[in-house]
Amino acid sequence: MSEVNNATSQQQNTPVFQLQRVYLKDLSLELPNAPRIFLETDTPEVDVSLNLSAERVAETIFEVVVTGTVTTKVKDQVLYLVEGKQAGIFEIANVPMEQLDPLLGIVCPNMIYPYLRSNIADAITRSSLPPLHLADVNFQAMYEQRLAEAQQAQQQQSAQNGAANNASSQGATS
Repeated sequence: MSEVNNATSQQQNTPVFQLQRVYLKDLSLELPNAPRIFLETDTPEVDVSLNLSAERVAETIFEVVVTGTVTTKVKDQVLYLVEGKQAGIFEIANVPMEQLDPLLGIVCPNMIYPYLRSNIADAITRSSLPPLHLADVNFQAMYEQRLAEAQQAQQQQSAQNGAANNASSQGATS
């Protein structure tokens, strides 16, 4: 009987990481200056921005969303603006807390980003414009940059708090 309890206990502590579902949460395409913009012959300028978010939905269920925004302009006029939100539902259990954030910030986005790339490229192509294929993204570098920025902000906040405490203690001694 103790062998059964031991096996059950091991199964309960086994780390779980599973992609449950990938879905397109939102997609919008705007051509605000059509049809006049189609007459422009200059090379468009393309600006791409990416954002990530992660949210606990249930005890072991997380939603990770990669948002991509592509703004393409010709002579300061918007040719098109595409925004897509690609989401994934992940089951994550029995993972140490220090490994959870990198899973949500690196591994999960790497799994769902190809779907976002495809959906944005498809939306642009369906608008009769030349296709745009988003480049690969190094989510680990993005994650490390976000950590460094958070650490820098925390250091600045600590320095400001220290200066404020010094000023108030000096005012009390005067």
